[in-house]
Amino acid sequence: MKPAASIPAQILTLIQTEDWPVGSHLRAQALADRLRVSRSPVNEALQLLEDKGVLLRERNRGYFLARAGAELPAELLQELGGDAADASVTAYFKIAEDHLQGRLPDSCSEASLKARYQLSPAQLKTVLNRIAQEGWAERNPAYGWTFSSMLTTPDSLLKSYRLRLALEPAALLEPGYRLDKQVLARCRAAEQHLLDGGIATATADQLHDRGVLFHESLVEASGNAFFVDTIRRVNRVRRLLSYRSMRDRSRYVEHCQQHLEILQLLEHERNDEASAAMREHLGSTLRNLERISDLLQTEPATPSVDPVLATTR
Repeated sequence: MKPAASIPAQILTLIQTEDWPVGSHLRAQALADRLRVSRSPVNEALQLLEDKGVLLRERNRGYFLARAGAELPAELLQELGGDAADASVTAYFKIAEDHLQGRLPDSCSEASLKARYQLSPAQLKTVLNRIAQEGWAERNPAYGWTFSSMLTTPDSLLKSYRLRLALEPAALLEPGYRLDKQVLARCRAAEQHLLDGGIATATADQLHDRGVLFHESLVEASGNAFFVDTIRRVNRVRRLLSYRSMRDRSRYVEHCQQHLEILQLLEHERNDEASAAMREHLGSTLRNLERISDLLQTEPATPSVDPVLATTR
């Protein structure tokens, strides 16, 4: 088993992967609860991050974020005790945010990405493979990578939910629908874990993957390969804006309760009611996303051109 990253590295990873805004208040007790450690090492970590210029300490108020995660040097994570995997995850989120904000060219060379995000060849390969699997970038036939414009706007995310609103309730009504008891138990345990405190401590990846697990498991039980293929494609490419919507976690308690209600109805083979509950659940999520659409907005940006690609085309 590999050793856990240091507390300062874990805090820095949270800052970067969840895109905390400058001025965010870092409360020691909340961080201690999330990282499942005592306050003492968290206080020491906050002091170190202040020394590194990441945080600003205000007397009688505590620590506040002084610099955006995207502006911090990539090597700082390794310096603080993070490992190569941490660096790859951090770079992934930086690339995602830069793509959403229009700060990346539509096409980039691997050399420019490697230099921009200060990655080793192995780290770059890991990040690009993940991005390709999720469907928001693909390798050019000749040279470099091209980023997709799909699901980079709030309206795109809302449209993906409207597609799911049409598809998922119908999947629960398919002839021969059968949800395996082990799958049902696994989904129920994941929801209960979040209600027991996981909402506050889960990473953005974990929150997204838990939602994907629930919805894909229920659609897969329909046995309809067309439904299954469609929902998998939507889930792969909606990940980018889903991360942004997780900045507001207050709605997740309601989400978990709705998921548990749907599971209970399916367990008792009340699929008509489960389908109606799924429609209401997705409709509620859609309304919530419309209310927090400001969190999903990107900043206006002028198109840019990768200088390496510009000279090699």
